[in-house]
Amino acid sequence: MSEIEWIEGNSIEIVDLITNESVDLVYIDPPFNTGKTQSLARTKDYKEFVGIERSYEDSFDDYWGWMFPLLKDIHRILKAEGSLFLHLDWREAHYAKVYLDIIFGRGNFQNEIIWAYDYGGRSKKKWSSKHDTIFWYSKHPKKYTFNFDEMDRIPYMAPGLVGPEKAARGKTPTDVWWHTIVPTNGKERTGYPTQKPLGVLKRIINVHTNPGDLVVDLFAGSGTTGEACKILDRNCILVDCNPEAIEVIKERINK
Repeated sequence: MSEIEWIEGNSIEIVDLITNESVDLVYIDPPFNTGKTQSLARTKDYKEFVGIERSYEDSFDDYWGWMFPLLKDIHRILKAEGSLFLHLDWREAHYAKVYLDIIFGRGNFQNEIIWAYDYGGRSKKKWSSKHDTIFWYSKHPKKYTFNFDEMDRIPYMAPGLVGPEKAARGKTPTDVWWHTIVPTNGKERTGYPTQKPLGVLKRIINVHTNPGDLVVDLFAGSGTTGEACKILDRNCILVDCNPEAIEVIKERINK
């Protein structure tokens, strides 16, 4: 049975307490530096809307002065076969690739995963932004966990071209993941801003860890990583400095 632990605290301070080479996978979905205030739309039992509480200011004077030491510590705590998944959007993703190459080494870059979704408003001034970037870096260039057979299968776009057997089995995903965001009225919805879909986290954790492994999320937010680990029998440490996030996590993991 998996053990899910949540800690309220500063991610940089907490990661400093984690033992060298003790973690199998780190997933982080840090603030995107949007310059906005992210607000928590509180719900009751994930259904009844009960109001909005201020959550956090997503604005930084020196974003990479803050992130760079954290990424160095993440590299330190990963096991030799471990991996980092860093989830950002267009605002900071290109800078992230440069800094991650410095810390992990260019040879340990494995994938730039594009999570694409088709939901929400449309811009009339530019091509609408409908994707996030997830960088996968391994601690070792070849000795990393990658359970190919654990991939979820997705439908063929033209099933008639591959025959009934292949169409029924589906195909393995590529580095472009089409997956809806968490719907406003969906059963996953916690009301926490920037909540990521369970399906995305389950795919990462199922393929890149084994049962009993330790996963760490240093910006746990709504606790999606923890729920995925609970379902997949992985151990997990969830860290967030926001007491509202910790309350959402407790409610979600204990349900």
